Amino acid sequence: MAQVVHLVAEPADRLDAWLAGQAEVGLSRSQVQRLIDGGHVRVAGQAVRRGGLRLRGGETVEVDVPAPEPALAQPEAIPLDIVYEDSDLMVINKPRGMVVHPAPGHRGGTLVNAVLHHCAGNLPGIGGTLRPGIVHRLDKDTTGLLLVAKTDAAMLTLQREIAARRVKRIYLALVHGLPPERFDVEAPIGRDPRNRKRMAVIEPGEAARSRAAVSHVRRLQVFARHALVEVGLETGRTHQIRVHLAFAGYPVVGDPVYGRPALDREQGLGMRGQALHAARIAFVHPTSGAALEFAAPLPEDLAAVIRLLEAT
Repeated sequence: MAQVVHLVAEPADRLDAWLAGQAEVGLSRSQVQRLIDGGHVRVAGQAVRRGGLRLRGGETVEVDVPAPEPALAQPEAIPLDIVYEDSDLMVINKPRGMVVHPAPGHRGGTLVNAVLHHCAGNLPGIGGTLRPGIVHRLDKDTTGLLLVAKTDAAMLTLQREIAARRVKRIYLALVHGLPPERFDVEAPIGRDPRNRKRMAVIEPGEAARSRAAVSHVRRLQVFARHALVEVGLETGRTHQIRVHLAFAGYPVVGDPVYGRPALDREQGLGMRGQALHAARIAFVHPTSGAALEFAAPLPEDLAAVIRLLEAT
């Protein structure tokens, strides 16, 4: 059943943009436009069909916000390591091997399935569907902290904060080679034109499309042939850390796509998946405005490899 939201307009150049910024509505601009197209937005009691309607201020605005539809993914009783949770969001410490989103070949057993079960009956939904909002991604075999939104308003705010580079994300990676103490990788990333399943550094002007990507790397610990590094992200491109570290000559240990699998096997480090961990995240809460910061310890398999390297 749709919920009718009643608002008093403020002066604005566009109705759709103003409505998308109202927390009570909690919808994106494209979702607002669909409601306008369907006659579900009324100004001064009259249905409007133009998202570009100018508001003088003081008009009554009514919006029929539809009830969320059932999620396509099914709830599954999968244990979650929840670092923080409230009515707006969750911070989850994701284990190695867990896929985040259902997809062909991974219809079940995902983080989304687990969150649906955990939040049963207490999930307002994202984009008109009863599902959690995955604010940023982690690869299947990357461990660590993942930010999950429960509401459209939280999702939109947190995504804007990430786009504005105000969410601090720090990763730890075990790499091959001995990198300098500090270095930056500023290299655009796009689909590898030779293998569409991979990402690659694509220089501007090449045929393939790429997007700017910046990673800041700091060496934390040095071993005989490896190093533990900390990576801070300015941008969040697909596989960014793995691609950038490989491009710089220091691929992530255990990375089956961008790393050195033969060397991994020869050295017998035993990593099943890349040695990459989302260790810390800091952001401003989308509702309260409180500054939040969370940390997750290294997973035991990566901690064991580091102990092995320290002993040799």
